[in-house]
Amino acid sequence: MSYLMINHLEKSFGPTRVVKDFNIAVEKGEFISLLGPSGCGKTTVLRLVAGFETPSAGSIEIDGRDVTGLRGNQRNIGMVFQAYALFPNLTVAQNVGFGLKVAGVARTEAAARVAEMLDLIGLPDLGGRYPFQLSGGQQQRVALARALAPQPRVLLLDEPLSALDAKIRVSLRQEIRQIQQQLGITTIFVTHDQEEALSMSDRVVVMNGGVAEQIGAPFEIYNRPATPFVAGFVGSHTAFAAQIVDPAAGIVTLGGAQLKLGQTLAARPGATVRLALRPEAAHLGTADGRETVLTGRIAQVNFMGAIIRLTAMVGDTALTLDTFNRPDTPPPPVGSSVDISVAARDFIVLDAG
Repeated sequence: MSYLMINHLEKSFGPTRVVKDFNIAVEKGEFISLLGPSGCGKTTVLRLVAGFETPSAGSIEIDGRDVTGLRGNQRNIGMVFQAYALFPNLTVAQNVGFGLKVAGVARTEAAARVAEMLDLIGLPDLGGRYPFQLSGGQQQRVALARALAPQPRVLLLDEPLSALDAKIRVSLRQEIRQIQQQLGITTIFVTHDQEEALSMSDRVVVMNGGVAEQIGAPFEIYNRPATPFVAGFVGSHTAFAAQIVDPAAGIVTLGGAQLKLGQTLAARPGATVRLALRPEAAHLGTADGRETVLTGRIAQVNFMGAIIRLTAMVGDTALTLDTFNRPDTPPPPVGSSVDISVAARDFIVLDAG
């Protein structure tokens, strides 16, 4: 049996259903990210697991025990919030040890645990400082240590990095993942940042309108999106309309070229199928293994450092492609005509009508 089981979870506020038949089985030590836009229900799911909200339907089990009817303080769950929520009048050490004090842990044992946690987060010498004397990244580390000190069964993280600048976010997300793996604690992480979710997680739950549209490993979510929403929300893509020639063989025509997509299409010949292509799947010029060549005209060049993102007009479609920056090879100028080679296997089928 999985360590954390969420079964048919529902939550309504008045007539509005914000979580709809949410189901997931989480293994012990697994890192799960809930990813989606604002208002999709991901934070509500987290609050239901934490015991801050009561579900309208469904159940939550932790380590074989149904905790649906338990209060938050009875579930042994650690929580880290976006805004740190540290006590300003307590020192770092007192903040980290607060949960231990509430639980009645002996003073010597609590002191040892606090020292262990401060060492874990890389702040062993800052126990005597107050939160206002710390940087944002340091405060969030302290909040993490405070959540972990009572040795919770599950760790919940509610967009803990969104208030930090980009460089600190990258560094801290690596630290959080390393600590989580080191402790082997089952973790649910809420974010609207796809890069965070893809880089940190064992599995990602993409949510939309209260529904889990797809649950899978980051590689699967990105490369094989199950719905048009997932394809559009995770990463970027160019959408094409192609005509079906042979649905059983997955053959379509696009821009005068015939593509064999390698999957059966549930539509009649002559119907339109929507395809998506990731920017890294298109290649400037011809290339081995990319059997389809499209002709376009460069409309935009965006220099992004290691990557140069090009936009080329292929007929009426603005195709986006990424190429690596090479100091000896400048990108094609705006207005120039280019060949763009693609492989049929790289097209993602969004839907067929």
